[in-house]
Amino acid sequence: MINATEQEEREFLAEIREKLTLAVRRIDEAVKQYSDELREKKRYIHEHQSGMDDADMVAADQSINRMAFTGEAAVARKRKLIKLVQSPYFGRIDFVAKEDQRSPVYIGIHTFSDEKQRVNLIYDWRAPISALFYDFELGEASYSTPFGKVQGHIALKRQYKIRDGYMEFMIENDVNIHDDLLQKELARSSDDKMKNIVATIQRDQNAVIRNESAQVMVIQGVAGSGKTSIALHRIAFLLYRFRDSIAAKDILIISPNKVFADYISNVLPELGEEHIPEMGMEELAVQLLEKKYRFQTFFDQVSALLEGHDAAFIERIRFKSSAEFLSRLDQYLIYIENNYFRGADLRVGKTIVPATFILDRFRAYHRVPLLKRFEHVVKDVQDFVRTAGNHKPTGPEKTKIWEAVPAMFRFNNVQDFYRDFFDWIGKPEFFRIDHRLTLEYADVFAIIYFQIRLEGISTYNHVKHLLVDEMQDYTPVQYAVLSRLFLCRKTILGDVSQTVNPYSASSAETIERVFPQADVVKLYRSYRSTVEITAFAQRIIPNPDIIPMERHGQEPLLARFDSRNEELEAVRQLILTFQKSQNQSLGIICKTLRQAEDLYDALKGPGVHLLTADSVAFEEGAVITTAHLAKGLEFDEVAVPFASARNYRTEVDRHMLYIACTRAMHRLTVTYSGDLTEFLSANRKP
Repeated sequence: MINATEQEEREFLAEIREKLTLAVRRIDEAVKQYSDELREKKRYIHEHQSGMDDADMVAADQSINRMAFTGEAAVARKRKLIKLVQSPYFGRIDFVAKEDQRSPVYIGIHTFSDEKQRVNLIYDWRAPISALFYDFELGEASYSTPFGKVQGHIALKRQYKIRDGYMEFMIENDVNIHDDLLQKELARSSDDKMKNIVATIQRDQNAVIRNESAQVMVIQGVAGSGKTSIALHRIAFLLYRFRDSIAAKDILIISPNKVFADYISNVLPELGEEHIPEMGMEELAVQLLEKKYRFQTFFDQVSALLEGHDAAFIERIRFKSSAEFLSRLDQYLIYIENNYFRGADLRVGKTIVPATFILDRFRAYHRVPLLKRFEHVVKDVQDFVRTAGNHKPTGPEKTKIWEAVPAMFRFNNVQDFYRDFFDWIGKPEFFRIDHRLTLEYADVFAIIYFQIRLEGISTYNHVKHLLVDEMQDYTPVQYAVLSRLFLCRKTILGDVSQTVNPYSASSAETIERVFPQADVVKLYRSYRSTVEITAFAQRIIPNPDIIPMERHGQEPLLARFDSRNEELEAVRQLILTFQKSQNQSLGIICKTLRQAEDLYDALKGPGVHLLTADSVAFEEGAVITTAHLAKGLEFDEVAVPFASARNYRTEVDRHMLYIACTRAMHRLTVTYSGDLTEFLSANRKP
């Protein structure tokens, strides 16, 4: 089966479709049989249960569960086959292993075999041999298997676009054929869900996806580098590679908000995997604090920074987001362990328990959280009384010991220690908590860190892989908390240029301090935006390392208006023009939520949606939102209104403007009235 010509390829595709359709039909018959047998089994049990003993009932239940499981597996297999009917494969390589015959390898989303001949007709993109497609061009090549490396050479390489079971085109080339298809894919419109990229995975991306050894992988990628998609494909690969020891339910995604979680929700199911559990960092905080405190959200913190310039507030955030803050917390914890437990002689009946004994026992439990040591020390004191005084402590004496030992420690609750920490470093004004026990966001995970170190906490042992997106928005203290809660492997990704709070941004280097064993990968090629849009955004936050994909389009438009009303009318016309176009998504991205809400009230109509922190789904059409909430999303067109010097002036504003502009795939329009922000003034054409 060589299929030398395009006609032969089309005929082969027709054969594969026929085999797939037949396989779907067989599964339908099998599912119906399982369903009938299950129904019959349940009917039999219902009619005969009065004569069945416990052993019979247990056996019957087990039989039903086995049948149900088999039926569910068949349904899952059917879903995969139906996807293959639509697009069986996207690539082919003819690989000749040494001293072997040339064998065509067709690569798709899932494996498909000829059961009679017991040969693979289509290989899963995650299979070891499929790595050849991503890593090599024609010529010498090799791939790794659990049994060692296989050497050979690639004699042919092709790429296909198959939609609804029919081949739209076939590309054959001897030099990186990905580029042609990639250009075609990038030129397409976006929609309401992130898509899989199996057909266009690049060599550097493939290395990240197939990395099996890294305990912690940090992916720092520029805007549009595909880092989130790469991370999700990495999860899909690990689920395939280690399918006997890890399942979808064993993975947790820390996502920035519900809209982003919805936006990426299609990728893993498209790749044949189940939905992955996800939660936000604030949901995690609520679980850990057990409702002891109210707290400002990260969105509230950023909103406060955008709407006003409170120098003291910024100083508190900057300090609590630093590596120095985490280091000082650790120093304080060592200090209190050595200095805050003041052992004293304790009389129990006629026996005196020496202070030195109590202090030695307290220090002996150095592996136990500080506030959890008391129960151990109390037991040792009771044993001392029994042994040295030959006396069994009475109930009142036990109570006395239980009261006396903890009282030897300066404080007995986390909040008192945390407040004392700021006195200890000479910055008492840095801790703010109101009468309702409402914390500033910058204090939330520091309190949790103290809680873990002082009281201990159950780790999330059921999680076998943690994926953290938007890494730049989390602080060293937050990473220290994650490192103690999640003892599993981790994939952490983000872009320091896309922080929504530059006073608390974490880079790959910052994260390496918490995870010194991390493998760090930096992705500089940007695929999302045209060359023109990328160049425009570079004026806002320059990055000399960024490599734009060579895809050209319209120059971004900077449009000045004499009044706000004129500007609003221009945005309204942009929406109308978009609705008549072939594009599917328009993002109208404001700096603050208040601006977005006001703009929505002025422009709302059919096909216009408002995206807020409370939204749970990303919708197609014209979407009005903030840069903070648009992070991670992409749109065919983007409009950034109110880009005046009055509106965009601080360092936080600069990052918001950068995020807004880098959401655009094909077209970018920036409007303003009055003076243009200095972050874009160099862009203005004479």
